[in-house]
Amino acid sequence: MTEVNTNASEQTKNLHQYAKRFRGYFPVVVDVETAGFNANTDALLEIAATTLTLDEHSGLFSLDETIHFHVEPFEGANLEPAALEFTGIDPNNPLRGAVPEAEALKAIFKLIRKKMKAVGCQRAIMVAHNAAFDLGFVNAATERCSIKRSPFHPFVSFDTTTLSGLALGQTVLAKACQVAQLDFDNKEAHSALYDTEKTAELFCHIVNKWQTLGGWPLITDTDQDN
Repeated sequence: MTEVNTNASEQTKNLHQYAKRFRGYFPVVVDVETAGFNANTDALLEIAATTLTLDEHSGLFSLDETIHFHVEPFEGANLEPAALEFTGIDPNNPLRGAVPEAEALKAIFKLIRKKMKAVGCQRAIMVAHNAAFDLGFVNAATERCSIKRSPFHPFVSFDTTTLSGLALGQTVLAKACQVAQLDFDNKEAHSALYDTEKTAELFCHIVNKWQTLGGWPLITDTDQDN
């Protein structure tokens, strides 16, 4: 038993710092723009995902790579006029360069798996502002497209609404960015590409602030004994 525990300890030491930071999870920041609130009936119109990189010396996160797609409404999808007016998206505009849901998801999942493997993480975890909404739409689209396995955990997520409420006293993305002294252009908002990268900046700001305050790695009784 002692030998097994020693081997496990050695394996943990050899892990990339990234894989140790969130218990093997690989955070990926996501934003979706949709034609309503019901993930099962309303169209997914835009999706963007931003991967993050970790400086192993400082322990600080920063933005890595962003991938973005305009998405064709799936067959029979509901298009709520109020939602389209809010986002300013015209699903029928040929200049959107929209692609089928399956094409967008497969490209995003391929990138995530490549990045995840490089740092030894076992599973991706979605980071989003009001994460249950975005994860619900990604899960529904994944099922619709008969994609057998998503890299994302099916229900665990990091919600920057909650994190920014705790760290910054704000829950609205624009206001949280303002308090964090991150540039935010309301004219660019409600674009999946813009909102994803702003959410990623916000997440990095909060996690990095915690790091600089001494929150990670945690000092345990075992560390003190050694």
